[in-house]
Amino acid sequence: MKQKKEKWYKKLSYKYRLVIFHDETFEEKISFRLSRMNVFVALVSLSVFLVVITGYIIAFTSLREYIPGYTDVTLNRRVYQLERSADSLEMVFSQKQVYFSNLRRIIEGHDFADDSINAVNESMRGTNSNYDTIRIVRSHEDSLLRLEFENLERFNLITDPELIPEARRRAMTVSNFFVPVKGTITNKFDPLQKHYAVDVVSKINEAVKSTLDGIVVLADWTPDKGYIIGVQHAGNFFSVYKHNSALLKQEGDFVRAGEPIAIIGESGEMSTGPHLHFELWYNATPVNPEEFISF
Repeated sequence: MKQKKEKWYKKLSYKYRLVIFHDETFEEKISFRLSRMNVFVALVSLSVFLVVITGYIIAFTSLREYIPGYTDVTLNRRVYQLERSADSLEMVFSQKQVYFSNLRRIIEGHDFADDSINAVNESMRGTNSNYDTIRIVRSHEDSLLRLEFENLERFNLITDPELIPEARRRAMTVSNFFVPVKGTITNKFDPLQKHYAVDVVSKINEAVKSTLDGIVVLADWTPDKGYIIGVQHAGNFFSVYKHNSALLKQEGDFVRAGEPIAIIGESGEMSTGPHLHFELWYNATPVNPEEFISF
C-alpha cells in the first residue's frame, strides 16, 4: 500500500512534453515541458484569478447592473427618496387633518380647550411615564394669584390690543373685504356673551358671497347651526357662514371674493329666523367683522 501511495505521488511529478506542430508541414511551433502538478496549480490559479476579477466587476463597476436579478443602484436611491417623500407627505397630511379638525370644532361650537386636553391625554397614554404619581402642592397665595390672572386674561383672546391693528394691516395687504350680504345687523359681535359673529338679516333667498378669495375647507350640516361653510383665506384669515338654506360650494373648491357660496336661510335649531351668522377669524382668533366690513 505504501508503495502504491509513493507511486501515485511520483506520478504528479512525472514530466510530459506538450508539442504543437504545424498541420501541413509538421513543423514544431511550441513545446511545453509539464507535469500533472504544474497543470493542477495553473488551473487553480486561473480559477482564483477569475473569481477575483468577477468579484471586482460586481462590486466596483457599473457592469453589475447587467447581471440578472441585480437591482439598479439608481433605482434603490429613487426608492429611498420616494419613501422619504411619502413619509413627509404623510406627516403633512396628518397635520392638515388636525388643522381642519380644529377648525371644525371651532365652527361647530365645541369646547376646543377640553378637546385639546383630551387629545393630549390620549397621546400620552401610549408612553411609559406615570404622571399620576406626581403631586403638585400649591400655596393659598399661588391659587389666588392664578385666579386673578385667569380673570384678567379670560377675554384677552378677543381684546388683545395688538391683534386688531395687526389684522387690519394684514387685511390691507390681502385685499378689500367683500360684503357677504347686504342687510341689517340684528346681533352684534359680543365676545363676553361668546357670540363671535354678527347676525345679518337680508332678503329671502339672498346669495351669500365669499368675503375674500380662498379655499372652501368646510361644507357641512349640523343640527344646531344648519348648513355651514368655511373658507380659508390668505393672510391667516378664515370666514364662516352659518344657518344657510343651501350650500353652493363643496370642500376643496376655490372661490373668488364676491362669488356666491350659499343661500341665506334659517337652518339649524339655534336659528331665530332667516339671517346670516357671519364669523371672521384671524390667526385662529375671532375678530369683529364690522372692523373690516361695512354691512
